[in-house]
Amino acid sequence: MNAVAFKSFRRKALLAVCLVTLLHSSVPAQAPMEPERNRLLNGLRVLIWPRSGDQNVLLKLRVHSGATFDLAGKAGSMALLGDILFPDPTTREYFTEEMQGRLNVTTDYDSLTITMQGRAREFERIVEILRTALVTTQLTPENVARVRDGRKKIVKETSISSAMLADRAIATRLFGDFPYGRPYGGSVESLERVERADLMLARERFLNPNNSTLVIIGGIQPNRAMRALRQLLGVWRKSEQLVPATFRQPAAPDPRTLIINAPADQSVEVRLALRGFSRQDADATAATLLAALARQRLEKLLPELARSPVFVRNDALALPGMFVMGASVDNLLGGKTLATAREVIQSLASSPVTIAELEQAKSQEAALANRGLATSDGVADAWLDVDTYGLPSVAEQLRALNAVSPSDVQRVATRLLHDGAFASVVVGNSDVVKTQIERYGKVEIMGEIDPRSKPKAEPRNQSKPETKSDQYPSAKPQTKFPAKPE
Repeated sequence: MNAVAFKSFRRKALLAVCLVTLLHSSVPAQAPMEPERNRLLNGLRVLIWPRSGDQNVLLKLRVHSGATFDLAGKAGSMALLGDILFPDPTTREYFTEEMQGRLNVTTDYDSLTITMQGRAREFERIVEILRTALVTTQLTPENVARVRDGRKKIVKETSISSAMLADRAIATRLFGDFPYGRPYGGSVESLERVERADLMLARERFLNPNNSTLVIIGGIQPNRAMRALRQLLGVWRKSEQLVPATFRQPAAPDPRTLIINAPADQSVEVRLALRGFSRQDADATAATLLAALARQRLEKLLPELARSPVFVRNDALALPGMFVMGASVDNLLGGKTLATAREVIQSLASSPVTIAELEQAKSQEAALANRGLATSDGVADAWLDVDTYGLPSVAEQLRALNAVSPSDVQRVATRLLHDGAFASVVVGNSDVVKTQIERYGKVEIMGEIDPRSKPKAEPRNQSKPETKSDQYPSAKPQTKFPAKPE
């Protein structure tokens, strides 16, 4: 073989390798090494990744109970509890200015997470600050009032966008009074109802070491870390009994499209959702790939979306979550977008996806996983999720992602459509979008009373006969979800 022929052969070989990589780019995400595991006598689980030479250290404490447990009518209670753990602004300033790190607390439906990052040589001081927050929480009336006002301000500032309004409305439409139907950060009205006694009760029931996991990553040796934890967090009192996640099953959502009038520009926010799977469900991984495939097909069937913000998410939570498709589109595309989104899910259930489609979805998800696991925060979150949701190891989760087949995806789409319980919301100028949304199905405009729902006037001087249903009102079935494993 001469030099010219050899060069041509080499170029073709490299091209072939690239094509194989693109078509079969289910390059598995790289799992981080296993942590060193420990447990304090009070039940606190500790995962440590020592990194020799690292001048910083990251601590993430995850409490495995979140806003799902907020009392009815008092959404935002757990978020307020998180806010009040570090009520003094100088504490956060100490982390950002003195240690060039950070301190924040986040709350979602399933957990409350404290993140503390600073210099490794100040490790004992960091743990001491954490101990103060957990053991001697400053639940004074003044602090409660201050953090409530701060949380209400945040809610007001984040409630003005049409996208946020649509996200909250679709969750409420899909779940109703179920905990996932209310915002985990609360509303202005619900936060007003939260009292100091509610926060004290939440702290007593959920803020406990045997309901928590602590991750430590950085320049700290396990012996030193455990010595400090035993001295400072060993006094954190454990709970005698963990509260199980037991809730009434939500009713079927209203099949009509809810239109929320929000006159603005020429765009509308569109949301279509189905009830999804819990994180523990065997099909949760395939549902994540289904979301990527649904977005591919949605953009292919509706090319106009290439110029619009569009997403498909599989929000798998501790209890059955939500599979939601959304986009910000022109007023005249609202109805067509909803109809096309339904067609996409139905097409995925009626016929298997192609190998090329699935490999592309796997490649996208593997890339996302790799980006997350390349950071300390990503590693910490992945392993904390293992405890929060009772999942297999991170490595096993990645292997499961790569093992999903086209038939698995089809089965998951069929499961989603089993009850056919779609919920849909459109946020925009109702005068403009109502007519074109009605072409694809019935609608409801928020705030308008349907004349068909008005009760008929009863004849005067005629008592209403007593019926069996009046004597024995039907009771809704109670569905108990299993408590999360320790």
